[in-house]
Amino acid sequence: MGRLTRRSAAVLAFVGYLTIQSTQAYAAFPERPIKVFVPFPAGGAVDLIARLVTARITQETGWSFVIESKAGAGGILATDATAKATPDGYTLLLTTPNHTINAALKSNLPYDTERDLIPLSVVAEVPELLVSHPSAPFDTFAGFVAHAKANPGKLNYSSAGNGTLPHVTMELLLKLASLKVVHVPYRGATPAMTDLLAGVVQLKFDTYATANEMVAAGKLRALAFASAARSKQMPQLPTIAEMGYAGYEGVLWNGLMAPAGTPKAIVDQLAAASISAARSPALGERLMRDGIDPVGSTQDAFAQRITREIGQWRELAKSVTISLD
Repeated sequence: MGRLTRRSAAVLAFVGYLTIQSTQAYAAFPERPIKVFVPFPAGGAVDLIARLVTARITQETGWSFVIESKAGAGGILATDATAKATPDGYTLLLTTPNHTINAALKSNLPYDTERDLIPLSVVAEVPELLVSHPSAPFDTFAGFVAHAKANPGKLNYSSAGNGTLPHVTMELLLKLASLKVVHVPYRGATPAMTDLLAGVVQLKFDTYATANEMVAAGKLRALAFASAARSKQMPQLPTIAEMGYAGYEGVLWNGLMAPAGTPKAIVDQLAAASISAARSPALGERLMRDGIDPVGSTQDAFAQRITREIGQWRELAKSVTISLD
């Protein structure tokens, strides 16, 4: 064998060794617990979804997870920490529509929303439920629209704050329906609900999980769901889309993301495990008890949703002057 041939053989052998080592490294993933940042305080719906989904992945794969609440700045702190983490698959983010709202309404984010994170899967969705105080002079969604049209600016609605999902989805509805209803922002969902129950405000976008007991007790009226399809928990209640606003949705989706640069082999494993867990009947049954819909979307569908929503919120912000800067 000539010198050149021996050198070529040595190079090929070394490349083969690296390939085997790389494959074995990916095959062994994960070798330690995976951290999942949640951008909201522990104990809420997003934290619950993070724990239920990762517990299901553990059951199916044996992987272990650590859920870490990193609340603050409307999700920016958790997102930035994930974007800047070592891209090895051991740091993930469970994010929500705050991800696209921030991208549309803030001009100085410390990361690039679409470049610095890789979508894995939307694992669950929590559809918004439009509720009203019983003293309001309407008891249906159609009645609300008619009354608001006849009395522009005389109704008001509460939200957990400027730029939150209930705020932007309500403003989107008002734009589509050509209605004028006054926004009353609060510092959090709890005081926003407290004043709704007291009749200080007349309307609020909430969820089935937090509003259903008060609806059953007659303390609130349920007007319509903001989901694409009717809720299994309240099948008698129409969706806003079917009431003449086709395509309208207000959904608190929950999606897993990884830092950009994470090796494709690991990304594929994480995405496959997330999708499988979200689509499992056992997890679906558990989630739906709290009005949470299991999803398990593909990576492409998740990426398309992010792009679509960023454009939607930017367009809305131009027409109703919403800004987080």
